[in-house]
Amino acid sequence: MGFFDKLKQGLAKTKNAVFGQINEVVKNFRKVDEEFLEELEEIMICADMGAATTEKILDELRDRIKTDNIKNAEDVKDVLGEILRAQVGEGEPLNLETSPSVILVIGVNGVGKTTSIGKIANNLRKDGRKVIVAAADTFRAAAIEQLAIWCDRAGVELVRQNEGSDPASVVYDAIAAANKRRADVLIIDTAGRLHNKSNLMDELAKINRIISRELPNASRETLLVLDATTGQNAVMQAKKFQETADITGLILTKLDGTAKGGAIFSIKDEINIPVKYIGVGEHIDDMQPFDAKMFIDALMKEEEKKESEEENGEDEE
Repeated sequence: MGFFDKLKQGLAKTKNAVFGQINEVVKNFRKVDEEFLEELEEIMICADMGAATTEKILDELRDRIKTDNIKNAEDVKDVLGEILRAQVGEGEPLNLETSPSVILVIGVNGVGKTTSIGKIANNLRKDGRKVIVAAADTFRAAAIEQLAIWCDRAGVELVRQNEGSDPASVVYDAIAAANKRRADVLIIDTAGRLHNKSNLMDELAKINRIISRELPNASRETLLVLDATTGQNAVMQAKKFQETADITGLILTKLDGTAKGGAIFSIKDEINIPVKYIGVGEHIDDMQPFDAKMFIDALMKEEEKKESEEENGEDEE
């Protein structure tokens, strides 16, 4: 099964909850009026797109309806798809220009941070990059052990110390290993907590100082992992982490477990940080770089349309 099929399967709950209902509204309304738009608004808010983001999307939809003189409710779906794709933004590739490059991964416990690291490491290794992972979440022995399992699955090296060790010390050792082994990418796991912001900020600052001192010219990414099932709570987490870290990209996990995948639109809208990876399952290859067109197609395309397109493609060949 290709990733697009996995994405469609993973987004099934959100698709049924949101666009299944939109299809019903389109069938029930022959004309485009304010009542029709209010129905769309209710559906999008229930999908956790957020009130402000939903209002922004609908304002643009109203403008397009007026400008393009759209009268048919069926035609609104295509325009809505265009607006949503622009809203979520294009995915941006990781900045991995140097060897080694550094990826610092942050996020609260339970969002899928450790599994995301394993999946991204696997992704990069399959692309031909030599990857080393640093287990700098030293506050929980379970976190180190879990990371070791995922690194083993991904076929990448893990640098670790004992539980309770200084996270910056682990990072220092990992940088030395990355230099010695000529690694292309160093991925650093960090402690997953947000309840004590000052401690988190101090810890991240210390880690960043080590990276800046030992790898002053390295390309760097700071990726925040968010759990899609938490909806608008994920938006609040992102805003809090933004206060303590220079976040360059988002990893959105567990899209397969929620009907509230609409949160991805408000996350991008409210904090303006690109989504770089999305996860739609538990397997090691169930996370891929974010592709806006693929994401919107998986959400909005009806099966019969997709099948028709595939048949046309076969005829062309």
